[in-house]
Amino acid sequence: MPVAVNNNNHNNVHKPLRKFEFKLKFNLQNIVIWLLVGFMALSFLFSLVGEVPKETKTVSLSGMITDIKDSKISKIEVVGNKLNLTYKDGKIATAQKQPDQALTQTLKEAGVDPSLVTIDIKDQSVSDAWLGILGTVLPLVLMAVFFLFIIRQARGAQDSIFSFGQSKARIFAKGKQFITFKDVAGVDEAKKELEEVVDFLKHPQKYRALGARTPKGVLLVGPSGCGKTLLAKAVAGEAGVPFFSMAGSEFMEMLVGVGAARVRDLFGNAKKSAPSIIFIDEIDAIGRMRGNGLAGGHDEREQTLNQILVEMDGFTPNDNVIVISATNRGDLLDSALLRPGRFDRRVIVDMPDLEARKAILKIHARGKPFADDVNWDIVAKRTVGFSGADIENMLNEAAIQAAREDRKQILMSDINEASLKVKLGPAKNKIQTDEDKKLTAYHEAGHAIVTYTLPDMDPVSRISIVARGVSLGHTLIPPSQDRTHETKSRLLAQIAAMMGGRGAEELVFKEMTTGAANDIEMATRIVRSMVVDFGMSSLGPINLGPQVEYSDMGRAIWAEPSQISAEMASKVDNEVKRIMGEAYEKAQLVLKKSLKKLDLVAKTLIEKETLEQEEFEALMKK
Repeated sequence: MPVAVNNNNHNNVHKPLRKFEFKLKFNLQNIVIWLLVGFMALSFLFSLVGEVPKETKTVSLSGMITDIKDSKISKIEVVGNKLNLTYKDGKIATAQKQPDQALTQTLKEAGVDPSLVTIDIKDQSVSDAWLGILGTVLPLVLMAVFFLFIIRQARGAQDSIFSFGQSKARIFAKGKQFITFKDVAGVDEAKKELEEVVDFLKHPQKYRALGARTPKGVLLVGPSGCGKTLLAKAVAGEAGVPFFSMAGSEFMEMLVGVGAARVRDLFGNAKKSAPSIIFIDEIDAIGRMRGNGLAGGHDEREQTLNQILVEMDGFTPNDNVIVISATNRGDLLDSALLRPGRFDRRVIVDMPDLEARKAILKIHARGKPFADDVNWDIVAKRTVGFSGADIENMLNEAAIQAAREDRKQILMSDINEASLKVKLGPAKNKIQTDEDKKLTAYHEAGHAIVTYTLPDMDPVSRISIVARGVSLGHTLIPPSQDRTHETKSRLLAQIAAMMGGRGAEELVFKEMTTGAANDIEMATRIVRSMVVDFGMSSLGPINLGPQVEYSDMGRAIWAEPSQISAEMASKVDNEVKRIMGEAYEKAQLVLKKSLKKLDLVAKTLIEKETLEQEEFEALMKK
């Protein structure tokens, strides 16, 4: 699918300011701790400062007796041996009485009538007793609480250390996972394999009567977003047995031996709950090839892998426990992990074809109100190369678009816009000069006209000069059908269509721009593959690239540097140059014959900015 990239937009990225938030958790433990800390701080402060002094003066006992005789004192408050004096003019003073002698007796011995002043005696025995008890018990209580807190913290740290070896698998019982095989589409072969696994766990006698043994493992391999984890969730929903789910990275820890211990704990729990299923997502995190020289034999990841190998097919029998794993890098897995007896079944979960995309669209369209103009066959044809996750994201974006415009239904235009957003990025309101618009319009019109004119090419779906992502415009040419093979004539036609943008620029403006950089890069890559890998050149059917060894899952696992001579390398370069030159001449020839159509399409693009397939074909038929 040629996509013309005219210019790279370098946007200034402004980092958002960090927001600092202070959150205090109000629980009983925090409240008690803060109260104790506050009490200890206040006690320490009062012990240093003591009682807050008041603006009072101290008088002698004889001075107090003189003031009483002169009727200057109105009240005396007795607090132990301390006397608080209140004068009639409002002044306050203190004095000390003789220990073990009542104040009235002291006054009588001095010849003073006690009735001349009001005497208030405060009984301090109870308060002194409580203060004494509090001063003795409170430090002990604080020390006990402090040491109890330290012990609990130490015990928690010890428990966390010993819990390193315990698996962190999430357990799904029957009824706790609501995704079933009815919610999975486009992967019928994988569903059939996993349905047999679930049926074996539900009805083991049917298979054992014929001598069939339990499959030890099922490996799901495929690109990201094709439904591997969704299939595992469906197994959890269908199986009436415990389902243990864990990611490969969760086995690894900074402590040596933790990964192997977690593997033993995981399989131990699964065996106790047998029949059961274990799901390990992204198993390539721990199942990579051993002996690559990058780490020693005591590497933590290698120990974890060795333990998995032993648990899956070791000396200890492992009946009625099936391991399902998923990865998008199956070529990196160790050969001992892939052999029969460990992973007996390897299921390829590939990108969905046309019929699979139709089924996936039906599933993700549930619960969404679509308008009557939505043609799901057209949507399925225009989403070539979309994974199941991409299709779900596209329909979600379409629903968001309709909600943003306050509509009650999702239109076909919403789906088209969402597919472009997923494929190329959101539309940009980039301000372009009239000259830039004209250049972009003729560039994209050149792609479209060459594609329309040449045989073996798919129809043009859309032409636009609206900026998306890093491109100022695009011409979409989705395949009309899913193809397994590409012919030489179709590849040459694609190369010529890619060069149509540069040909239109040179033909109309007598100038070259940087907008064809991406077109030239993709075309050169195709041409070099034709010469070096596919044998589609005058050099003959010979592979001139590096010798590559492929795994049984179709991925390259080893490559030897190219052994061709300098003379042959020069011939390869000349052949690439020849094919590129011929494709460029073909594109220019087509555009010269259709110069009026080129002007018409470019002018219409400048006016409307976007042309759909029907509008473009109508212009070409005028």
